[in-house]
Amino acid sequence: MKSRQTIKIYDTTLRDGNQALGINLSLTDKLDIAAKLSELGVHYIEGGWPNPTNNVDIEFYKRASRLRLRPRLAVFGSTRRPAASCATDAFVQALVKAEAPVATIFGKSWDLHVRKVLRVTLEENLALIHDTVSYLASRKDEVVYDAEHFFDGYKHNRDYALSTLTVAQDSGADVIVLCDTNGGTLPAEFLSIWQEVKRHVRCALGVHTHNDAGCAEANTLLAVGEGATQVQGTINGIGERCGNANLCTVVPDLQLKLGYDVIPPAALRRFTEVSIFVSEVANVAHNIRMPYVGECAFSHKAGAHADGVRKANESFEHVKPESVGNTRQFVVSAQAGSSTILERLGALHSNLDKKDPLVKQLLAKIKELESGGYQFEAADASFELIAQEMLGRFTESFEFKGFRVIEEKRESGDVFSEATIKLKKDGVYEHTAAEGDGPVNALDNALRKALVKFYPNLSEVKLEDFKVRVLDGTQGTGAKVRVLIESSDGRERWGTVGVSANVIEAAWLALVDSLKYKLMKDDRRRRLRGRRSSVRI
Repeated sequence: MKSRQTIKIYDTTLRDGNQALGINLSLTDKLDIAAKLSELGVHYIEGGWPNPTNNVDIEFYKRASRLRLRPRLAVFGSTRRPAASCATDAFVQALVKAEAPVATIFGKSWDLHVRKVLRVTLEENLALIHDTVSYLASRKDEVVYDAEHFFDGYKHNRDYALSTLTVAQDSGADVIVLCDTNGGTLPAEFLSIWQEVKRHVRCALGVHTHNDAGCAEANTLLAVGEGATQVQGTINGIGERCGNANLCTVVPDLQLKLGYDVIPPAALRRFTEVSIFVSEVANVAHNIRMPYVGECAFSHKAGAHADGVRKANESFEHVKPESVGNTRQFVVSAQAGSSTILERLGALHSNLDKKDPLVKQLLAKIKELESGGYQFEAADASFELIAQEMLGRFTESFEFKGFRVIEEKRESGDVFSEATIKLKKDGVYEHTAAEGDGPVNALDNALRKALVKFYPNLSEVKLEDFKVRVLDGTQGTGAKVRVLIESSDGRERWGTVGVSANVIEAAWLALVDSLKYKLMKDDRRRRLRGRRSSVRI
């Protein structure tokens, strides 16, 4: 049953999220993410803190106001400084000048912060809150008051923490947001404090939680259950220290589990896309294990699980993957059964039966390779090559005869890498050498140099990522290694794998697969275009 309560999503990815270790969003990054958040359907976008020393955020509000974003822009700042009035405080004036209809300011709720951080009396802090809220209330359409460190403040001095909320309310705040700034409040205590606050505050309440105790999303959902109407958080949960409440988890929870109408269903189906987009723009690896939007969220590896999902999706999936724009994956591994192989083969060869000998042969081949150290979770391209070769749909038209790699450390201190390869195509031998930044790069360059004269499209391939895993640490330098390579051609990314006791050979195997996959997929695209052309004729 759906609640009458209206929930507004307040996104602070561009401000609180940008404070995360390793993230530094440029002006262009912020504008791009803001446009994507607008498409997602959040209600507020907090762009940053445009103080006089932050030119990026000052410029953001100037440009963002021209983008015609659907969410309301919120500008963030603090209460006035103790030695200044609102009219003379440059930081407060920056909030007024920012082209945003909403002002969000934070004030101190914890007496420890008042005495030891602000270094003012408790009464002076109340005056800071009153003056700033009332000043902005007369100059902005809406004022959101973030009660910083509220839960810690309440636990140390209940009456004073509550008095800060009363002052903010009486001074004209439209929404009071209870912040678990240190992120250390556990759910039972969080709920008890929230219920007490409700007895003292009349205006709308919002929630802002951090994840230092792993409870940010749980506490946010508890707050909504107790009447919070504004939910603050970030895409992917990025933020200071351990991060903020993850909107990619909270919004689907609210909408799919609790029945709230938060954003349009069509927008919810874009959540995975937006999640990946933010990771890409922020230049961080996308967390594949995130609920709802992670690559693993609807992946099935164990044979029994895969078989169950094929028969009834809900048997091992709590929601439909497409409801959040994600997709179901059947992972090929030594734990996989025939159902997994059949599902993966479906896109390559239709009408295959689970009992088809080809399915069993491929399953046996995969398990044999994995017993030798191969892994295909991140190497779909290598799996597809194996499958297509067994289906008789792909045969390489060249034959590699060998390679040699030379590593030389010169007197200058520089390390010189050169690779030489020999291959045969149409009865003709090709012998090619190339240099590189390290042995793998030299091999990559030599491979493409040898093949590009026959296959010009291989010049599009770029090596995007290279990972090495030692498979048996007890063998020391003689252990087998697994090399995973990620490649792209500007349109698609794919993963390949190689395993050997020799790291150069393992890299070679993965590199060869990468180029073979490019040839295979381009050939398939050409044949598909040819069929479409003949249909039109």
